[in-house]
Amino acid sequence: MKKIEAIIRKSKFSDVKNALHDVGVNFFSYWDVTGLGNEKEGHVYRGVTYSTSDIQRRYLSIVVNDDFEDVTIKAILDSAGTGNVGDGKIFVSEIKEVYRIRTKEKGGQTLR
Repeated sequence: MKKIEAIIRKSKFSDVKNALHDVGVNFFSYWDVTGLGNEKEGHVYRGVTYSTSDIQRRYLSIVVNDDFEDVTIKAILDSAGTGNVGDGKIFVSEIKEVYRIRTKEKGGQTLR
């Protein structure tokens, strides 16, 4: 099993959510987060300069069986990208075991 963590633009969340549902990933957790990016200059909007050092993003945590790793990552990459700096990052790590609390089942079938 894999844990896929993605930090994406808040404006792309609906696109990513729909893309994940389309490939069969129907459960994940998410949080609104603030981070620091590489962009050092502020943006000017209607004559006012806004700081871009604190970036509002959405953090997704998704646990999938190994056979869903590639389709999940592709869904995020295809739906979250704008081609601009600040599109985000994806992190993948191993999950040793998973348990369903209600039934006390363990293993990959608990993710379905």
